[in-house]
Amino acid sequence: MIILEVLRPGPLALVQDLGRPGLAHLGVSHSGAADRRSHALANRLVANPEDCATIEITLGGFRARLQGGAAAIAVTGAHAQPTLDGIPFGLNSIQCVTPGQVISVRAPVTGLRSYLGIRGGIAVPAVLGSRSYDILSAIGPRPLRTGDTVPIGSPGGIFPEIDQAPVAPVATIGDEPVELRVFPGPRVGWLADPDSLVNTPWLISERSDRVGVRLAGPPLRLRWPQRQLPSEGTTRGAIQVPPNGRPVILGPDHPVTGGYPVVGVLADSDTDTLAQVRPGRTARLVKLDW
Repeated sequence: MIILEVLRPGPLALVQDLGRPGLAHLGVSHSGAADRRSHALANRLVANPEDCATIEITLGGFRARLQGGAAAIAVTGAHAQPTLDGIPFGLNSIQCVTPGQVISVRAPVTGLRSYLGIRGGIAVPAVLGSRSYDILSAIGPRPLRTGDTVPIGSPGGIFPEIDQAPVAPVATIGDEPVELRVFPGPRVGWLADPDSLVNTPWLISERSDRVGVRLAGPPLRLRWPQRQLPSEGTTRGAIQVPPNGRPVILGPDHPVTGGYPVVGVLADSDTDTLAQVRPGRTARLVKLDW
């Protein structure tokens, strides 16, 4: 059996796949990879189905040793510096690893999350049909720790006829505000000035995580600040306004219901972009169909 021995997990390393949809009625959120595009690319490069599990690495600092056999790997996502036995190899490329070699993913220059895909997929036991870890409910395989051994599944599929994948320009590079497209939410009428959501430059707060990205800026004013809203279903990308008036964009590990008004919803693909935006960056919400 091929296994991956974790030598150092870095700030946060999680096993993630495409999540566990269809269980909201049981109080279980979707979860899954925060940046689904990068997760899917890592799997495609090593000829895995897109729903195979990868390792989601936040802010680098990850080291692991392959044991028991050779395997192909790929690192995608944030502009990190992956190495094999200290020798750099290309992001978004296919790399063959032999037993005993050490894979490292250094802190990214830009972006937030890297994805390590291994041919055969990460084969930890599934929980409720998924190998994803939900940090809010603690469902799924726990965060990786030093000394953990992670099994690798049996390879299948045919390799793509490429050595590396061209990647479109990343919106998270540079100092310009990151533009995120937003549709009006079901409670947009609760805002005293609905355009204030899209006319305000928002700062990504350091208090952000996979549950939600908190936006810092002038508080939004509600028409009925004392009015109570019954809990309603929520979704990834929903923009809630808590009593302090500062929006929260829900992430993959969001709660299944919430009592704060949802005044907007990000375009689905832009939730992947948001997953790579570091705290301290400025985001600008661009309205769609308002």
